[in-house]
Amino acid sequence: MCAADMTAFSRTLALLTTLLWVRAEARLEPFDLLYDNGVEAFYSSDYERVVFYMEKALSSYWELRRSRVGCTLSCEDQYPFSNTTSDLPFFDVVLRRAACLNECLDRRVGAQSVHRVSEDVIQDFNRRTPYNFLQLAYYKLNQMDKAAAAAHTFFVANPEHMEMRQNLERYKLLDGVEESHFLDREARPHQQAFSTGVKHYDNENYEMAIKSFEEALVEYFKADVECRALCEGPQKFEDHAYLEYQPHLHKAISDHYTQVLACKHECVRDLATRPGRLSPMENYLPLHYDYLQFAYFKAGKMDKALECAVSYLLFHEGDEFLSENVDFYRRSLTEEGISDEFMPRQDVERYVRRHKKEVALLHLGSEIMELDFTESNYWSSSGGREDVNRVPSSTDGELEYFPISEKRNNSLLPDRELREGGPLVYNNVQLILNSEALNGTQRALFEKVITKQECEALQDVANTISIAGDGYRGRMSPHTPNEKFEGATVMKALQYGFEGRIPLTSAQLFYEASEKARRIVESYFMLSSPLYFSYTHLVCRTALTGQQDHRNDLSHPIHADNCLLDPEANECWKEPPAYTYRDYSALLYLNGDFDGGEFIFTEMDAKTVTASVKPTCGRMVSFSSGGENPHGVKAVTKGQRCAVALWFTLDPLFRELERLQADEVIDSLQSKQHWDLDNLINPKDEL
Repeated sequence: MCAADMTAFSRTLALLTTLLWVRAEARLEPFDLLYDNGVEAFYSSDYERVVFYMEKALSSYWELRRSRVGCTLSCEDQYPFSNTTSDLPFFDVVLRRAACLNECLDRRVGAQSVHRVSEDVIQDFNRRTPYNFLQLAYYKLNQMDKAAAAAHTFFVANPEHMEMRQNLERYKLLDGVEESHFLDREARPHQQAFSTGVKHYDNENYEMAIKSFEEALVEYFKADVECRALCEGPQKFEDHAYLEYQPHLHKAISDHYTQVLACKHECVRDLATRPGRLSPMENYLPLHYDYLQFAYFKAGKMDKALECAVSYLLFHEGDEFLSENVDFYRRSLTEEGISDEFMPRQDVERYVRRHKKEVALLHLGSEIMELDFTESNYWSSSGGREDVNRVPSSTDGELEYFPISEKRNNSLLPDRELREGGPLVYNNVQLILNSEALNGTQRALFEKVITKQECEALQDVANTISIAGDGYRGRMSPHTPNEKFEGATVMKALQYGFEGRIPLTSAQLFYEASEKARRIVESYFMLSSPLYFSYTHLVCRTALTGQQDHRNDLSHPIHADNCLLDPEANECWKEPPAYTYRDYSALLYLNGDFDGGEFIFTEMDAKTVTASVKPTCGRMVSFSSGGENPHGVKAVTKGQRCAVALWFTLDPLFRELERLQADEVIDSLQSKQHWDLDNLINPKDEL
């Protein structure tokens, strides 16, 4: 298999595997509807129906994916492109492939229109959210082995989820639950085989390591074919309304193909990224050949070692360490009277050649689209070492993965002078705890920010105008299925005030209380530039009756506000989709008559609690928004917890638009002008 045509083989294998999964009746139920039925059953505590619908949703999701891959590959094989220079044969193939694809998918999954799914549902499946529902349903049905598997599958992709971490520890202590039950139901075969190979390698079991790494390569190229086939679907044009603008024929083809090609090119990243991680495993594909060259050497197979070593050099031409190995292997073969003229494996040579061609085309296509394209080098190596054991470069026996420094901001603290202890601006406001007392940096706890009467008025506003899922993309329970989240914005409060649905003074109070909080934060932390609102949200979370028994999850999982927390790596990546422009955060509490709901700071591991705050009326906790302040909320197990949540930015480019509109409305109240509030609403999501 070393020199076999792996591309053709993996393509055929991918196609055959896909075809085997196609159902005879070829009428597939939409997975989003099945998922919605499962969620509805969960909130009705009908756990048997939860299992039924969630398992069917997962099955439908994967079957739809397999069908799309299979149809794409089948139609490409039926209608290959010829080498003719005429455009008619080219478009003949394009049109026939399109017709073939439509017919194939209609035959296998039914009407394609019913399988158009919202981005939110797709993200839930990418995050493996159905397994969160399944693990609790199986637990309620006393099927602990299945509960453990579902919990483990979810946790693999959500390692920061403290609730699931605790659930897994609990499952381990239950009678009848075995280690084998903690399996990843969505494990990726190529990554699984690679990890197994690393373990065998570490134990110096080189024959088994070779077997695992070779299997990993077969699975990798198969996964690459499938990943690229899925890119044939619709693309998102950031700077083009594709169905609205009307360019020249070839311009339209160029724009769309560039997007498709960019998707295919990113399969390098996708296949090297473990579930729940943001960064790909550095040097991932080349490392297969690096491990293999030394494993084959230890197994006494110099020809295979040389073949793998020269294959590695396709990725890192001139690498000193591997070049030395190549010379060593060639001398050894020459001494044995064996030819030392070994070429790289054909599959990887073809793969690298295609990759380089794609880079050139992406640069050209991006220029046509007037977009910037920067090649991401996920094969970068930290360099070889003169290791006496001659282990693969970039490894230390047990493989460690490092994020790509060029694209990361590894700084935990903001890039500015950190100060605190400034005046509180308002005489009645009291500082209760500073950063030192809260065991951290840029943290503060204040009392008496608003009065009891003001708290009650704002809580009445929340209970009158807040909508379930507002600020959370419409999701009623975005962080835990055991609580309901409701929210409202400043502009919504002002609108309701004008309509007479709430006292206008209460709507103004919401605006003024948030402005008061902003001034306190800006002054106390002694900021040298103005602090602007990034997002303002009046939010309540309510414990759901009947779902609080033995509960040990969090109301809001541990996170940071302007970066993506990676507890396992002890890092916080300041990159989208995090709100990287947020600099300070504050939570102004309206009540304390509920059980649980403590605000907590933790270490970067997302589990070591460094400080805890019990909400009460008028109390406000504020902190800088970066990785220096991971935080979360303990479960609200009884009652309702309400607060004004505030995020601030030092960059005026990211000022909250709705806040600017609210400023104008407040000015109009003072000048007795009338505004059409319906035209000013611009809701945003908190996440």
